[in-house]
Amino acid sequence: MNMNYTAEELAFRDEVRAFLDEKLPADIAAKVKGFRKMTKEDHQRWQKILVDQGWYASHWPEEYGGVKWTPVQKHIWDEESCAYGAPRTVPFGVNMVAPVIIKFGTEEQKQYYLPKILSGEHWWCQGYSEPGAGSDLASLKTRAVRDGDHYIVNGQKTWTTLGQHANMIFCLVRTNTEVKNQEGISFLLIDMNTPGISVRPIITLDGEHEVNEVFFQDVKVPVENLVGEEDKGWTYAKYLLTYERTGLAGIGMSKAALTHLKELASRRLKNGKPLLEDPTFGQRIAKVEIDLMAATISNLRIIAAVEGGGVPGAESSMLKVKGTEIRQAINDLARRAIGPYALPFIEEEMSLDYEGEFLSDENAAPLSAQYFNNRKLSIFGGSNEIQKNIVSKMILGL
Repeated sequence: MNMNYTAEELAFRDEVRAFLDEKLPADIAAKVKGFRKMTKEDHQRWQKILVDQGWYASHWPEEYGGVKWTPVQKHIWDEESCAYGAPRTVPFGVNMVAPVIIKFGTEEQKQYYLPKILSGEHWWCQGYSEPGAGSDLASLKTRAVRDGDHYIVNGQKTWTTLGQHANMIFCLVRTNTEVKNQEGISFLLIDMNTPGISVRPIITLDGEHEVNEVFFQDVKVPVENLVGEEDKGWTYAKYLLTYERTGLAGIGMSKAALTHLKELASRRLKNGKPLLEDPTFGQRIAKVEIDLMAATISNLRIIAAVEGGGVPGAESSMLKVKGTEIRQAINDLARRAIGPYALPFIEEEMSLDYEGEFLSDENAAPLSAQYFNNRKLSIFGGSNEIQKNIVSKMILGL
């Protein structure tokens, strides 16, 4: 595999940079680079800019509104957009449920749902995890019982990211209790405005309302909202998770965070010298940078395989494990660089337009919150322990 970009790929990188220079709103970039709160409106504004450019659904077929990018072009976009401070794409619609609908859905489902994802009319969330069914997802209990032209859904989902904003949810539900757990699950598309659905916030360690519990009580879902075949949802769920886990590696985000860490360490002083020059701290930065370089090469190798007609498989588990460990390590070093100022943070300081007096270093509040929030990276999308089991079985043959 050639690790260098071709002339065409370098030209594409220049095009991406010109677009970001011109179109990325300065206030949104400031929020992202300052690790401040992003609102739903911020995400929707950036999505519209990308849709207007034709760059939002970079992995969809062109006939459904996608753009014909190569995997390497997608990699270039990821790196450059993170470096410029573009917000990450909220993945649940465009990057998660859409590929499932495109591969397994009916033509009617494609024609109905895909345009609404592009337009932003549908904001999706994910209904996978349940109390007692997280990494062991196949043990889920939410039931869907066929009743004529509808399913009647009862149960509970948890850790539903941004569910407070969503008007649609894709759910794994149990439709057969007489077979093995994996063989009795179906994949349903559910309107969040359906009677019987309620959402309750979960406040995380960083004080944020990012995740939720979602309850279903006698919720009527039309049968045509079933994706693929009944009881075959586990297959579709695994297909979706390969996309999620590859995205969780966050190579572009880690590179942007590492750049910020180095800038921070060059400003913070220890014994009168920049922290970046401290041998111990410098060694820690060097280690995480080497790990990130290795992960980048692995990512490019997997991209090359996909470009040759392959699909991300167990390799996505490798990327998920190493990528999330690297992101957490960078978060930890940034917190250490701030030192004792990392301890206090208040709600008001997390807003970009905060004009009051900071109780601590200006960078402390967002860095502390980010450190706490990103402890989840090695758990969601399938815990890293589960991913290591997948790698052992499917790659090492153990």
